Amino acid sequence: MSAGYGNVPNIAAVTGGSTGIGRAICEELLARGYEVVSLALERPEFSHERLHSIEVDLSDRAAAAEAARELVRRFEVTTLVHNAGVIRPAAVADVRLDDLDFLVRLHLDSAVQLLQAALPAMRARQFGRVVMMSSRAVVGVPGRTSYSATKAGILGMSRTWALELAADGITVNVVAPGPIRTTAMFHGVIPAGSDKERQLAASIPVRRLGEPADVARAVAFFADPANSYVTGQVLYVCGGSSVGTLTL
Repeated sequence: MSAGYGNVPNIAAVTGGSTGIGRAICEELLARGYEVVSLALERPEFSHERLHSIEVDLSDRAAAAEAARELVRRFEVTTLVHNAGVIRPAAVADVRLDDLDFLVRLHLDSAVQLLQAALPAMRARQFGRVVMMSSRAVVGVPGRTSYSATKAGILGMSRTWALELAADGITVNVVAPGPIRTTAMFHGVIPAGSDKERQLAASIPVRRLGEPADVARAVAFFADPANSYVTGQVLYVCGGSSVGTLTL
């Protein structure tokens, strides 16, 4: 299945593409015919003839800026998926402003840097797809002050970009996952196979935890060139947990 737009193949840049949800997104887009560039701390854990890697710490503004320049120097990016993220959990009394600053740089600053780098080529083509990764945590989760704040910032930023870029044929949408099993970030908070994990799954309306592939399919929908009439939207991939209460 080709992901080409017109006579030119789609090239997707995926941040945090080495493991977990990012890996699943890379695999899904590769299966759909994309050329994929992972921007992450490490190379992806798998190989593919259309998979490329730029190793970068996106929380470092200077490193992120250099990676953005390298990305657009080597590739004409048509699709940007900003998936990279960490939690840095803490109750409000224990929140460290250094952690908040770190998550602002990783979740927000690097997204601006990468989009600014890719934007000229997207505008020249009058085509682009931007998919941002937020979280079910934006509706409130105890212990997530810094994470929820920056993930909520992604919502406002993306809706603004959707309005600014619609006339250029560029859509901007958001995927907001709930608890996703088998990711290092998730199991750093909820031990695998624990009673807490089982209780959490039971509290979700669909009675299971999400899988990275659930999120990857949602990303692929927004990234699809055919879906040009969908922009500024947020899709919660959370098993219904954004509708009711959830305790982590």
